[in-house]
Formats: sequence, C-alpha cells, structure tokens
Amino acid sequence: MAESTAPPSRPGRSVLSLGLSHLAARGPAVPVVVTVLLLCVPAGSAGPGAHPGVTPADVCSGVLVVWCAVRLLRRSPPRRATGRPAPRALTPLAVLVLGAPAAAFAVTTAASADPAASLPGFVRYLQLFVLVPGAVLLSLRDARDARLVCGAVVLLALIEGGVGVVQACTGTGASYQGEHVRAVGTFGALDVMGMATAVSYGLVTALACGLNPPQSTGRWLRPCALGCAVALVVPLALSYSRGAWIATASACLLLLALRGARTTVCALAAVLATGVVLVGGLGVATQELTQRARSITEVSDSPDRSVTDRYTLWGAAADIWRESPATGVGPKGFPEHRDSHAALELSSGSDTAGAGVPFQREPLLSPHNMYLLVLSEQGLVGTVALVGSWGALLVCGLRRLREARRDGFARRAVDCGAVATGLLVWQGVDFLYGDIGGPSTVLTALVLGVAAWWALSPDAGAETAGRRTARRLASVPSPDRSPAR
Repeated sequence: MAESTAPPSRPGRSVLSLGLSHLAARGPAVPVVVTVLLLCVPAGSAGPGAHPGVTPADVCSGVLVVWCAVRLLRRSPPRRATGRPAPRALTPLAVLVLGAPAAAFAVTTAASADPAASLPGFVRYLQLFVLVPGAVLLSLRDARDARLVCGAVVLLALIEGGVGVVQACTGTGASYQGEHVRAVGTFGALDVMGMATAVSYGLVTALACGLNPPQSTGRWLRPCALGCAVALVVPLALSYSRGAWIATASACLLLLALRGARTTVCALAAVLATGVVLVGGLGVATQELTQRARSITEVSDSPDRSVTDRYTLWGAAADIWRESPATGVGPKGFPEHRDSHAALELSSGSDTAGAGVPFQREPLLSPHNMYLLVLSEQGLVGTVALVGSWGALLVCGLRRLREARRDGFARRAVDCGAVATGLLVWQGVDFLYGDIGGPSTVLTALVLGVAAWWALSPDAGAETAGRRTARRLASVPSPDRSPAR
C-alpha cells in the first residue's frame, strides 16, 4: 500500500486556513474596515511631515480610492478562471447621483472670486461626497461585506464610547462649564463632535441590526446588538452634543416606526422608564444634561453662548448667499466673508481646553449647519446638486428596503437596508446642527458610501431577489450536460 504524501496536520491549521480564506473572500471590503478602525488612532498621529489636518484614516481613504480606480482599470470579464467576481463598474444611476455634485463643485470653484483659494475646498468636497462614497460602493459586493463594515462601525463606537466614559468619570475630557467632563474619545478637544458622531453611528447601526437580525445568524445577535445600542446611550449623553442627540432620536424613531407601532410604543416606554430612574431617581448628571437640553430652544431669554453664536453664524451665511445666490463665494470662502455679514454679538472664537489640549480660542470658521455652509459657499448650484444627491439616496434606499420587506425570503438583507436608511437620516438631521470638519469627517464619507451601496448597487439587491434568481438559474440547463434522450 502506498504511503500517504500529505503533510501531517497541525492543531489549529484548519481554523487558521478557514480564517485566512474568509478574509481573502472579503478582500474588497477589508480596506473599508481598516479605514474605519484607523479612526481610533488619536488625532495628530498621521506621522512626521504630514499636514496637520491629515489623519491616518484620510491617508487610508485615499489609498482606497486609488485601489478602486486601479481595479476598475484592470477589470476583466465576470467569468474568470479564478472564479472570483470581477469588480462592477458604476451604474448609470450611480454615475448621475455621484457625478452631479462633482460637476457642481467644479462649477462653483471656477466661478469663485479666487479659484486658487477655493481649490483645497473643492478637493475636500470631492473626497468626502464623491470619491470615498464611490469607492465604498465599488468595494462592497454583497450583504456580508456590508455587515463587516457595520461591525467595524459598532466596534469603533464601543472603543470611542469607552474612552469617553472614562474621560467623563476621571475628569480628563474636554472642558465643559469649567470642568473637564465632556467625553471626546480619541478625537481630542479640537473635534468635540468626533466621538458623538462615531457613537451615534454605532448606536443607530446596532439598533437597526437588533431590530432586523438576519436569518443566517444565531439568536445571540439580537440581544448583543440591542445591548450595544443601550450601552452607547451613556457616552452619547456624556458628549453633550445637542445635534447628535436630536439626530439619533430621529433616526431611532424612524427605525422603530419601520419595525411597527407595537415595537415603537414598547421601546419609548422603556426609554422613558430608564430616563426616570437614572435622572429622576438616581440623579445621574441631572443639572448638566437638563441645562444642555434646554439650551437648544433658548434664544432670547439668557441663551447659551454657543446657541447665540450658532444662530448668528446662520444669519451671516444667509446674508453671504444673498450676495451670490447662484454659485456662492466659492468653497472655503465662508471665513473670509463672515465678519462683514455677522452681527456684533458673535464671539471671536470658542473656548477649547482639556483632553491633552491647553486652553485656546478656536476661530468660528463655519456656520455649524452643512446646508447653510454649502448654500453660502456654492449657492443654489452646489446645494441643489448635493442635497438632491442625498435625497436620491434616501428615496432609492427606502424603495429597496420596502421591496426587501415585502419579500419574506429576503429578510437577510433587511438589516443592511435598515442600517443604511437610519444612518442617512441621522446624517441629514445632524447636518442641521453641524458640518464637515475634523478627523471624524472621513467616517461620514464612509457612511454615505454604505448608503450609496444599498441604494444604487445591483449587488445590494442580490439577496432581495435571491430565491427568484435561484429558481431562474435552476430552470436553465447546464452547458456541461446534454439533454436526456
């Protein structure tokens, strides 16, 4: 009997091989996951000689865009000897939705008074709203790739939220009312919205997955996802970000409403009961949270300083737009025109301190409203193109989610649609109180890419029509078989 020439098996070899093969199978989504997790790197760690505003996540997002461009240029026919699917090109609808903002950015930049000064803004807008979302759209091939990215977003939120809670408990966070208790995570005091954004994304993602668990997973996913969502409420509250609170509440209400009226009522009752116990009974951060929440609507009766500055900047942005209603003053043009249009009560800057940053005054370089920022800098041309692009993503995403819910066999893909829709609604509401800027902005571009994948990619609907496709393929005779005679 001939001896076997196979190498002796080693303990754990099969597990390692399985893990590596799974990672290789998810290859196109790995750069997206790496970009998300690189946001955990503290701000200012881009390396020696790097631009102060460039982060490791920015660098990785650029590599992702270049890699996707190379893959498209080297694209081969779908059926190859390796059996791996070739990267898809953008569909005509995706080209329209992503290309319209790019064309508008180019027009407003060329029409500005100083195109050279507006060029960095043009590149930034192109990166965040066209190139990176398009790269994510091309990188995600199916629902499993999208779930891998969603898991990375939740993991990032848990890490940043954990760091933020420690900062709030130990007094090592950013300054808030004279005390270093504001949770900012690894983003630092110069980007106080960074941790709130990451935690909000993770909370919405976890809630969407918990309410719509895919059938292919075990029973552990629902309680684990809902537990993560509940745990992330704490760092979100300690971030003292009013815009993130409102946006998260809006997105969560939408997800609950999509799930059903009974789920909505039960969830709201549980949240109300928990709030009464924590705030009313135990007195957890009662004074700070109550004062912060009330300051949202206080305008004339002893308003918060930040609220006054915000509304003053909104008025200045509207006045700037009236001077150039068609194309605005050009990207990055708001700071130059701010002082000539702002009221006298506008502060010279905002106080920043804590979390390793000494006290300093940060200039107010934006109106803290993305829609007014685009309107003032790029006029109606840029605003209609950009907001129209987001509206198209939301409409297409909701339509595909409705189709997935209507087909009972397609519940495996409903979680991806719920995540994409919830994150897009969160971003749309949050842009009413904030804009782009800081290290966390790359995460916004990645989230828009996930929403674009669900709304525009043919692969996102593959699971939706999975059974019908399987039946259609089964009815086609195999070319390797000859019909029975």
